[in-house]
Amino acid sequence: MSQSPETSAGSPGVSGGARQLLGMKGAAGTSNIWKIRLQLMKPVTWIPLIWGVICGAAASGHFHWTLPEVGASVACMLMSGPLLAGYTQTINDYYDREIDAINEPYRPIPSGAIPLGQVRLQIVVLLLAGLAVAWGLDVWAGHSTPVLLLLALGGSFVSYIYSAPPLKLKQNGWLGNYALGASYIALPWWAGQALFGQLTWATALLTLAYSLAGLGIAVVNDFKSVEGDRALGLQSLPVVFGVQRASWISAGMIDLFQLAMVAVLIAIGQHFAAVLLVLLIIPQITFQDIWLLRDPVAFDVKYQASAQPFLVLGMLVTALAIGHSDLTPIAALTAPLP
Repeated sequence: MSQSPETSAGSPGVSGGARQLLGMKGAAGTSNIWKIRLQLMKPVTWIPLIWGVICGAAASGHFHWTLPEVGASVACMLMSGPLLAGYTQTINDYYDREIDAINEPYRPIPSGAIPLGQVRLQIVVLLLAGLAVAWGLDVWAGHSTPVLLLLALGGSFVSYIYSAPPLKLKQNGWLGNYALGASYIALPWWAGQALFGQLTWATALLTLAYSLAGLGIAVVNDFKSVEGDRALGLQSLPVVFGVQRASWISAGMIDLFQLAMVAVLIAIGQHFAAVLLVLLIIPQITFQDIWLLRDPVAFDVKYQASAQPFLVLGMLVTALAIGHSDLTPIAALTAPLP
């Protein structure tokens, strides 16, 4: 197996071996098949989905710190993160093997560290396990309609068409990045909220709007792949608009739609939460100026490590505020989903 260079592209202070286990850029090589499988699943990408489940549980207003509910929340995090996000990342690597051969040739598939048949098996096992956990959670919650299973099926389908031809949504910078943002923000939030309460049209629409900030985050992930995307004709935003303009689009989406959530919080009377969210947006803008807008290709990892904690904390602040509000100003949209 080929070894990856220890380049500045990796996260500073993180060894190549650790990057390998987390599925980060600049990973070191390994011959251990389980480490290779884990790298395909990119554990570093599980964090926002696990956090999304926490936000959904908070937004439900009905989560209690009892052993059964904590266990159910952990199972929902397992479904959203290691299983279905792992499925998403593995299938993405499977269909991106030509791009990765240009951008990240040390990754398991282009380096030849794992046969394609084994990758396909991993995709199927992770998908079936995720769907099984979703069905079990519906049974635990006593849902008459299997909401968690339907969400898992829908998210898995979006993951497939995002990566696989003929649709391959990621070929379209706007549509693909929004699908990715919604998958990482809205879907786990919906799962957490449906597990402990009722998912309403109002919160569904709010989280879809929040996912437009996730679109900006998805653009950040495109900077590292711009060379391969350009070579293979993929229309990512850095390819279409150029790296510098795409960095401004990314920053603008991240900031604008979080500020839109500030307006929503004010509208539903959650003024303290609105102030907290503004205070969490300010550091993100600062780090955009320091890292993202100056050289997004070189500093994408530094930007995400610096700014993302403030974004996810803002999600939790918003979720807690929604969980303690009846959303009266938008009551017309609050009919429960099935």
